[in-house]
Amino acid sequence: MKFTHDVIVIGAGAAGLTAAGGCALFGLDVALIEARRMGGECLNDGCVPSKALLAAAARAAKARTAERFGVTLGKPQVDWAGVKAHIRSVIAAIEPHDSKETFEGMGCEVLRGWAKVTGRQSVTVDGRELRAPRIVIATGSKPAVPPIAGIANVPYLTNETIFDIPELPRHLVIVGGGNIGMEMAQAFRRLGSEVTLVEPGEVLSRDDPENAAVVKAALEAEGVRFVKGEAGAVERAGGGVVLTAGSERIEGSHLLIAAGRTANCRGFGLEEIGVAMGDNGIAVDKRRRTSVKGIYAIGDCRDGPRLTHLSGYEGSNVALEITLGIPTKVDWSALPWCTYTSPEIAQVGMTESQARERHGDAITVVTEGFDDNERAMTEDATRGRLKLILKGKKVLGASIVGRSAGDLLLPFSQAITGKSSTFALGSAIIAYPTRSEIAKAAAFSAWEPTVFGPIPKRYAQFIAKMRRRFA
Repeated sequence: MKFTHDVIVIGAGAAGLTAAGGCALFGLDVALIEARRMGGECLNDGCVPSKALLAAAARAAKARTAERFGVTLGKPQVDWAGVKAHIRSVIAAIEPHDSKETFEGMGCEVLRGWAKVTGRQSVTVDGRELRAPRIVIATGSKPAVPPIAGIANVPYLTNETIFDIPELPRHLVIVGGGNIGMEMAQAFRRLGSEVTLVEPGEVLSRDDPENAAVVKAALEAEGVRFVKGEAGAVERAGGGVVLTAGSERIEGSHLLIAAGRTANCRGFGLEEIGVAMGDNGIAVDKRRRTSVKGIYAIGDCRDGPRLTHLSGYEGSNVALEITLGIPTKVDWSALPWCTYTSPEIAQVGMTESQARERHGDAITVVTEGFDDNERAMTEDATRGRLKLILKGKKVLGASIVGRSAGDLLLPFSQAITGKSSTFALGSAIIAYPTRSEIAKAAAFSAWEPTVFGPIPKRYAQFIAKMRRRFA
């Protein structure tokens, strides 16, 4: 069989770009296919625009605190057109990193069009047939829309459309209390919208519940209203919508569906050639191989967690396997995630409940409050805590809530994977004053009973006694 390329990558989001770029840098002939926008969901509809929106909202929130630290600010004037311009400018600044030109410069052939996999080594795009011994599927995900009665008859928003609305919502009704729903709730409330969030379970349900409660309380204090109940039906009402959740009828000007994401894996010819599907995406093994030899699936399109940094990690793994023949299995033991509310909530490894379920009473939990950190005190940002979950001295997980919580995850990620330890972190020299001291204090607490235990105490007393005797 005559091959046109060494590898074909379908999808130019975080996973596909990493895999394609990695293979190309090793000198392979790579075809990279994208039907929509280069950069995928994260750049265009997800991480980048949402964090830009949160930054604008944080600026408005600071101005609303009439006097703080002896400095008085004026009342904020929110210009929604200006906020959108800020979001677009951030996207535009990052776009070159993910552009067609950049990846062509790496050596990829970039094709814009809808790809269809016609065999285990063949793909067609715009009538052209490509052949390669390896194919990588990286087609991402799309917003999940729950089966709410009447949803097809009302205008609703998702993360793919909310950043382009012409006016700031008067009353934004959000369905979903995960990271997208919570970030958008706080952002639009701070920008001046009335916000009601509907969630049948607990908000931020995959995070530590005590830490999630801190975030929920912060949003409630800013004026976000929470309704616990299933979104049952929705209908038009004047220029807006009315959502029924339990016994409540909530009238809003805009409806945002933030109920998670679903794999974008249909319509590419995969099932026709025998690629097996899982509960929510393409079924893969630990090496990201599908049921069809030579075809991989990485990032949001495969069955499993959906995070931009995880997509990049999988893209790197598959690139190494394809280029150097190194079998690379994914390791989620130190998988981090963060929700960028204020305060932030971050997690790496197991939560306390997950650790107790697996290890029972063998685990211990060390808690270090932000209110003991002197950097946090200087900034009046003492709301929050770090929970360190241990089995013996081994770190199983870290759950953090507070300002810049995500920035504190790295040392615990290294400890979980064995690249560092609580002893090394607890004895490190940390710049003062920084929030990193919270991580050091928590790590030292794990060793404190040992370092100052009975045997070291008796030894220290023996040394002191000898010194007195022979001084």
